[in-house]
Amino acid sequence: MHLDPHLWPQLAFGLILAGGLYLFISEKLRVDVTAMLILLALVLTGVLDSRQALSGFSSEPAVIVAAVFVISGALGGTGISERLGSWMERASGNHEWRTIAVVMPLVALLASFTHHVMVTAMMLPLLLRHARNRRLPASRLLMPMSLAASLGTTLTLFSAPAFLLANDMLQRAGGEGLGIFSITPIGVALVLVGTAYMLLTRWLLPKRSGEQNEDDYLRLDRYRTELVIVKEGHWCTRPLAELQKALGERFRLLGWLRDGARRDDLGTNSPLLAGDVLLVEAAADELLSLHDDAGLDLNAIARFGGLASGEGKAQLVQAVVAPGSEFIGRSIRELDFARQFHTVIAGLWRRGEQMADRLSDARLREGDLLVLWGRPARFNELAAHHGFLMLVPFAGEAKRRLRAPLALAILGLTVLAAATEWLSPPLAFLSGAVAMVATRCIDVEQAYRGIDVRIFVMIAGVIPLGIAMEQTGTAALLAQGLGQVIAHWPPLAILLVMFSLAALLTQVMSDAATTALLGPISIATAQVLDLPPEPFVVCTALGAVVAFLTPIGHHGNLLILRPGQYRFGDFLRVGLPLTALVALVSAWMARWLWMGGPLLPYYG
Repeated sequence: MHLDPHLWPQLAFGLILAGGLYLFISEKLRVDVTAMLILLALVLTGVLDSRQALSGFSSEPAVIVAAVFVISGALGGTGISERLGSWMERASGNHEWRTIAVVMPLVALLASFTHHVMVTAMMLPLLLRHARNRRLPASRLLMPMSLAASLGTTLTLFSAPAFLLANDMLQRAGGEGLGIFSITPIGVALVLVGTAYMLLTRWLLPKRSGEQNEDDYLRLDRYRTELVIVKEGHWCTRPLAELQKALGERFRLLGWLRDGARRDDLGTNSPLLAGDVLLVEAAADELLSLHDDAGLDLNAIARFGGLASGEGKAQLVQAVVAPGSEFIGRSIRELDFARQFHTVIAGLWRRGEQMADRLSDARLREGDLLVLWGRPARFNELAAHHGFLMLVPFAGEAKRRLRAPLALAILGLTVLAAATEWLSPPLAFLSGAVAMVATRCIDVEQAYRGIDVRIFVMIAGVIPLGIAMEQTGTAALLAQGLGQVIAHWPPLAILLVMFSLAALLTQVMSDAATTALLGPISIATAQVLDLPPEPFVVCTALGAVVAFLTPIGHHGNLLILRPGQYRFGDFLRVGLPLTALVALVSAWMARWLWMGGPLLPYYG
């Protein structure tokens, strides 16, 4: 008995696909590992050659996704994202409906140019704080925010891997592909419909206060420190107001010393002079920003930094004053810390209690959190000292706020270059990412850390899955069977079927894997029915991206699950009617864009 040589590739592909689906759904292995196993299996069974199997790593979707992560990191690192969040708090007022109406479009806009999970993670603490300050139930705000982040990815082609994969498939099928704003009309309609739905059906959302997402003991918004204006630095002779604007709202001035004397007559319009000392409270990110700013220095480091001897690059760490420590009750000046331990106390956090104006006059208490500056060799000695409870890395990341306008300009030029096709989208976004690093809007280490390697590898691994489905004829076979069932259905109903299949599958698989699996079937179905493939593939990708049915369907939902005290049923109750509405709008708009259907419903 001889096996049909044309049947073996389909059989091998079917077995690999079944195994891959099992691993994706069961999560016995990470998604990127599963994707690599699928890739290797396709090569070892002869379904694909090595060139086809590795084509995903150099594909447009993989390059764009990596570049978008770097650009997102730069927008966060220059404080742009945080400023938008602060503006949101001011615009939202004290009303729940107003907060939803402001937050959803803002988050959607952010998600259209950055990664939606990053946007959700950034907005989560801001919304929790807003809910706490305004006495609003956090559960009424977090779910609309997470939904808006998902809907925002439909505003541009490059904001979700699923759309990049869909475009890649259309180009491989011989079509022109999609422009970066081709799906924007659908995205705008979905954001408007989603916002209206959440405003009208707020009663479906549970009323729960939400968990505090930050450990109050280690809150990072109240570090006390002192700044000194560096001679001939760029802040010299500039007014205080400019410095306050550059450092953001979590920077608070407590006092101003000039020539060693406190000056209460100096205000926001007064010029900063070399040697002036500012007594301030700042968040962790600001504290690092201040240390990295060439025009400023932390006063303690400027005065005693030369005593910090030892090997290795100087860095900031946190240390907690232990119960019974010999430091308790003594001031930093009395301890002569820099000479005794060859490290500098650059900042201090204390729960609730007042402390002296000058950092050096502060008498230490049990539980005080000290920010120490020094070299690793000295920290090894301090870690063993019984006066400290623990030594941990400093939990902050410097914000390069002065480069915020530059980061916005690079983003604008990147999008413009891709939209006008002056550069191909992968080259445009790669250039944007390199420009962000070259202009120091983000440093190289942060850029590499910002790239989610799992998503990059998974995309590179699932692209060959789509190629194999097409090449083995499996896509055509499945599409033929589907075509026989829906052959006489109206186009709108067929588009709804494609959206629904993707919406169900994406609850257990990623949007990229779902699109890679169903995209070839969508194209083949369109060919069987002699219809344009674009609306079918786009509806499939939309179903994979915006189906809001369960907390496990999207990583953003998982982020808000615990802070919002949500239950599985909350997502189903809110998401099922919403997903049905989104499916109808998506199919209707796709039919209008690519099949000449009506934009507005008509009767008769």
